[in-house]
Amino acid sequence: MYKDTAAVINTEGQRDLIDIGKDLFNIKPKKVEAEEDKDLYFSFLPASSTVPGGGKALFTSTTAGFYMGNRSTTYLSSVTFAPYFNFKGRYGLPIRSNIWLKNNSWNIMGDTRVLKYPQYTWGIGGGRDNDTKLLLDYRYFRFYQSALKQIKPYFFAGIGYNLDYYINIETNKTNALRTFTGYDSGTEDSKNSFSSGPSINLLYDTRNNSINPLPGCYANLVYRFSSPVFGSNNHWQSLYFDMRKYVSLTPQSRKKNVVALWAYYWTTLTPGTPYLNLPSIGWDPYNRSGRGIEQNRYRGDALLYFEGEYRRDLTRNGLIGYVLFASINSVTQQGTRSFQYWHPAAGGGLRVKFNKNSGTNIGVDYGFSRGFSTIMINLGEAF
Repeated sequence: MYKDTAAVINTEGQRDLIDIGKDLFNIKPKKVEAEEDKDLYFSFLPASSTVPGGGKALFTSTTAGFYMGNRSTTYLSSVTFAPYFNFKGRYGLPIRSNIWLKNNSWNIMGDTRVLKYPQYTWGIGGGRDNDTKLLLDYRYFRFYQSALKQIKPYFFAGIGYNLDYYINIETNKTNALRTFTGYDSGTEDSKNSFSSGPSINLLYDTRNNSINPLPGCYANLVYRFSSPVFGSNNHWQSLYFDMRKYVSLTPQSRKKNVVALWAYYWTTLTPGTPYLNLPSIGWDPYNRSGRGIEQNRYRGDALLYFEGEYRRDLTRNGLIGYVLFASINSVTQQGTRSFQYWHPAAGGGLRVKFNKNSGTNIGVDYGFSRGFSTIMINLGEAF
């Protein structure tokens, strides 16, 4: 066992929306002697947003943060449930979990989604203009689970299982997707695309809190193998490598003053990857990349992504803060695997501390890129 004192979140002098609510309604909870490693912290956000294909969607996001062991030796676990729906038949029921067992002996991650998901696609490569797009409609079921054992402090290795089931992929024209993309796998009109198989996972993580990372670093390697042996429509393999670094510019200050850096490389390793499983901007594991770029805008056999963000508290008590961010990405061109076009985006946002014990912020970001801009509302940081 090792002791990681950085894993303890210091809330002395901090203030959040829960504190403000207690003051407004004169709530004075009775003090109890609670076991610190049993605490459970909830954050809840109701909001609305646009949906690909048009229309407004209502969604809620609930995040639970909790400890499965002593805080000095166990990272903060989290479970997020963010359902959404509108009145045009679009809905989503995603549940994500990141569980750290006692003394960080195991890290168990899960991602389960049931979606009805209309979405524009621009084909393969990065050279098409914004108006050259096609609206897809499909239902989607995802089931990803992985279990990683601690090999030594901060380093974990394990296996997982990944299942993607795209149901009734269709457009408003016969065989329009195959004609539009010039791609054969997973583009047949009104058909399903099913992929299933194991993964090998390596993880290095010195962050104490994935909801709101403080100084530390993160690296994650996932090799995925899908095969008819496991029920897949065809055989394909992929590799995803994610790296993040968080640097405090004023370590002794109580006010957050952090630079966060993120890069990932996502690539297919074999031909025949279904179209909707190809690397695509905004389809990283937590759908957080490419703020200011429409999700799915760029797709290819491989994708390179870089982002930097400056995070700063405005108030000494941590209640209000802001971020500034910029990113650039590129996907390979069809048939060449060359990174020919680079696509920048930038923006900024406001942070309001919802729960100081779990470090959960309400984030409102404005992002923009060439020909597109959007406002994003989330619980927790983008990465």
